[in-house]
Amino acid sequence: MYILGIMSGTSLDGIDLALCSFSEEKGKSFYEIHRAKTIGYPEKWQNKLANTHQLSAFELLQLHKEYGFHLGFVVNNFLKECTVRPEYIASHGHTVFHQPRNSVTFQLGDGAAIAARTGLPVISDFRNQDVCLGGQGAPLVPIGDELLFPEFDYCLNLGGFANVSFKENGKRIAFDICPVNIVLNEYARKAGKEFDKSGQLGSKGKINKALVDELDQLKYYQQVAPKSLGREWVEQKMVPILQKYNCSIEDTLASLYEHISNQLAKAISKKRAKILITGGGAYNDFLIDKFFFKNDGEVLIPDDELINFKEALIFAFLGYRFVNDEVNCLASVTGASRDSIGGCLFK
Repeated sequence: MYILGIMSGTSLDGIDLALCSFSEEKGKSFYEIHRAKTIGYPEKWQNKLANTHQLSAFELLQLHKEYGFHLGFVVNNFLKECTVRPEYIASHGHTVFHQPRNSVTFQLGDGAAIAARTGLPVISDFRNQDVCLGGQGAPLVPIGDELLFPEFDYCLNLGGFANVSFKENGKRIAFDICPVNIVLNEYARKAGKEFDKSGQLGSKGKINKALVDELDQLKYYQQVAPKSLGREWVEQKMVPILQKYNCSIEDTLASLYEHISNQLAKAISKKRAKILITGGGAYNDFLIDKFFFKNDGEVLIPDDELINFKEALIFAFLGYRFVNDEVNCLASVTGASRDSIGGCLFK
């Protein structure tokens, strides 16, 4: 079965598209990525997506449709480059609100608009069912880690947020660790850079120990899984601390790298573990080196395709399981009252 996975992360890097096929043999799941591409956001869309949480209800609904049609336009152009046409599209959307405590999660990008623009069946809104069942609605990737990458002790993704997935006492456990690119990119932009390439800015700064200590003591880090993070948490809990210390951009970034590596090391505590690292942060040499220094595991950073498109691949896999009426959201990960099949189908 061919499915196109679409992913847009909180760091606003762009839209990840991965045309994948899936099969099963003797109870094992297999995948192949046939073509993958990242479509960067024009400045207009970057600005729109960065300010979605400030819109009125009507404006947000308008943008929900507009962004869905935009995704459809992007998909149509991408499929012109492909030799096969997918049977389904599985779209994560762009997270605007994520407050599971209030039973609220909202991903921008109307599946109906994508289906109307492309003429293909679309599965979207993967998180809502789990949140309504009392879960975090995140992370959703761990079932893909479980079934597609079973040889690793930990699957670590370094995107807008760091999240980790692993097996403990026979159950899959996963949670968001800490913010990564959502804050690193913001401070890089203050220095006129789109992102901090290889950690070059942060490597020039000095660590402010008091700042790192205060960040490390945030209440979220003391909580046990299941737990998840969103943009709101960053704005309410982290940004005020960063602003209070009023450090230079380089010193703030150096302190953030120290904080992030502390939390990664804390989350991955098993000795000599086999760790798969993906996401944009896998290219940040400074961050990876700091993590290496604090962890004795065997780390694998895969090829560019898997680094960049693992989440799009797994959302395609979630769509594959949806179509086959198989569980795609694990209660052991999210804390929901039961496993579920998340998503809405538009065709």
